[in-house]
Amino acid sequence: MSPRDAAYEPVSVKEVLAEMKDTAELLIDLSYSAVLNGSDEIAREVLDLEDRVDLLQLQGRMSLLMAARSPEDAERLAPVLGVMGAAEKISNAAGDIAKVVLDDIGTPDALRTALPEAVEVLVRASVAPDSAYAGRTLRDVNMETEAGVRVIAIRRESATGKRRWLLSPGSDDELQAEDSLLLRGPQDGIRTVYEAATGDPYEPPAPVDPPVEDLERAVDSIILMKDMSELAVDLAYGSVLFDSEGVAEEVRELEAEVDALKSRFEAWTLRAAGRVEDPVRLRGLVHLASATEVISDAALEISEGVLRGIDAHPVVAAAIEESDEVIVRLSVAPDAALAGTTLGGEAVKTQTGMRVIAVRRGDTDAEWVVQPGPETELRAGDVVIAKGTRAGAERLGDLVGDEQRFES
Repeated sequence: MSPRDAAYEPVSVKEVLAEMKDTAELLIDLSYSAVLNGSDEIAREVLDLEDRVDLLQLQGRMSLLMAARSPEDAERLAPVLGVMGAAEKISNAAGDIAKVVLDDIGTPDALRTALPEAVEVLVRASVAPDSAYAGRTLRDVNMETEAGVRVIAIRRESATGKRRWLLSPGSDDELQAEDSLLLRGPQDGIRTVYEAATGDPYEPPAPVDPPVEDLERAVDSIILMKDMSELAVDLAYGSVLFDSEGVAEEVRELEAEVDALKSRFEAWTLRAAGRVEDPVRLRGLVHLASATEVISDAALEISEGVLRGIDAHPVVAAAIEESDEVIVRLSVAPDAALAGTTLGGEAVKTQTGMRVIAVRRGDTDAEWVVQPGPETELRAGDVVIAKGTRAGAERLGDLVGDEQRFES
């Protein structure tokens, strides 16, 4: 970033926040994809985007400082600065993960085969010339709503052999034969999309058994920390959007759980170091654990204003609503199609493309079920928080009896 780039210029804080949120979330996916694929190319894209987030934060901060004209303004805008700082912290953590690849720090083979066991799978797929996807736009294919699978990046090679990346592609972007897609989604959806794109069945990487039990525990804890940190970020934005102290408390609980997991991870890694042939390769795990913990800390920073009883500035909610993926809160009606069914039984993720991240029971204890699984039952009166496409939100709203409509 050059000094000239950082000079003040009038910008829309809402647009800056929305871009920072989307880019930071994309960076998490890309950084882990770099580790999974051992790709220097993807890792360098992560560092370029990290620089972009740094610039956005500077521009956003300067605009907020220009807008604060009284103590009341400062109080209302302080949480906005917190959200910006948290997004930058997430992007920095993603950069640290990418450096594990670029600096050739190394990770155990068991980690690469364990990453597909995360809640959502990251995989690379090449579009075959005879694929049904070739020559069609993402809007036309609609894989995110139909199968719950999102294209987070496309690598395309020109006729001259020059490669370029299209990051976070939009609905009007067209898939072309020989495109290399980075996909994220549930295992079932990935199977469907991968086969449609490549013509070959999806086969997860064969598991590599760690040489010692403590290393297996350390690898498993990294995967769990990744899932919990990403969930915490989603819930944190939800807590701000809906001004929900209950959701913010769940973020605090998740952050504490990630801290505890990291502590156990450190013990297992130290024990494993004395019993593996090349303990130096464990350094990559330590870097990943530290970066992943930073992401959960950032999630807590996003929800801090809600926890302290400070009203969120409307610009934050507006930015979240303008993001690539929306977060919605839905109430389950007594006569809804999903009332009395389970998330897995109705294949809600595959059917709508929406990921249900939390459910609050409608009974008197108002219990939150965080990261609900396939066996989680939806009951009349429950409140559902879900994340996904606008089309998916409309579809899920219809299924729970709480109509949602978004402007095209």
